[in-house]
Amino acid sequence: MTSSSTDPLATGRRVVRREAEALERLAGSLDDSFGRAVALLMQAEGRVIVSGMGKSGHVARKIAATFASTGTPAHFVHPAEASHGDLGMVAQGDVLLVLSNSGETPELADLLAHAKRFSIPMIAISSRPGSTVMRQATVGLLLPEVPEACEKGIVPTTSTTMTLALGDALAIALMEHRAFTPEHFRMFHPGGKLGARLLKVRDLMHADPPLVPETLAMGEVLVEITRRGFGVVGVTDAAGDLAGIITDGDLRRHLDGLMSHNAGEVMTRDPRTIGPDALAGEALALMNDRKITCLLVTEPGSRRAIGILHVHDCLRAGVA
Repeated sequence: MTSSSTDPLATGRRVVRREAEALERLAGSLDDSFGRAVALLMQAEGRVIVSGMGKSGHVARKIAATFASTGTPAHFVHPAEASHGDLGMVAQGDVLLVLSNSGETPELADLLAHAKRFSIPMIAISSRPGSTVMRQATVGLLLPEVPEACEKGIVPTTSTTMTLALGDALAIALMEHRAFTPEHFRMFHPGGKLGARLLKVRDLMHADPPLVPETLAMGEVLVEITRRGFGVVGVTDAAGDLAGIITDGDLRRHLDGLMSHNAGEVMTRDPRTIGPDALAGEALALMNDRKITCLLVTEPGSRRAIGILHVHDCLRAGVA
């Protein structure tokens, strides 16, 4: 039997609990310096430049990406590369966000000097209050003193987790202050599952829906259904508003003497429709719930059909 000191499961639970406890400590330690950091970021006329070395550098890249995807222009600058030309990426109007657990990372020296020379405000995240980066920072965000997750206390674990969480907190605070909406989010996430989840009906619908007047003979209605290829056709009244829909189910129900009828006599009245600004996922859920393959799209506040959405349009776009 493996002892608890070398049991992987016990180790995993200990690490997760220790990092969770560190996050609780971090939440309780936040003070008005966090609000001042958010205010400083809000005032930036340029970009947020995030920098860090080693493990802090990896965290800095993620924080910069989170800022950029939630409405705060940002990019990562490697501190060593900054000393070899990338300082030109940091300009007046920017805000510098520097991550250094020790606060004494030597590779940051040129970046700090550049910020001071051009009066670029700086936010520092560190665990040492009297360190170089904290002394030079416009606003310092101090990480609480907690042990790393490894028993030797040497592997950056709880410190990087707290830094990452603090970066997320800054990004979300900025996002909420700017009233960042799902529509804004979709602009920055057009691809992948996130983009698909935020697609709207108008993004996927066919703008020329199959429509026939109520008075059209069923022989001609069948020709239109076949020609358009959706398997359904909308039926309009004399004013051009949507009055009904004809599906394969309606055709089967009126099979006896079908050709003696017109569209208005065969259609299902007041079909379920959807607006163009509804999420495509909502439309797909509605189609699944009603066991239908198409939805006619109507202008908001009216019965004027402006498009049609097929279930396959949603599936091809990755909406599920």
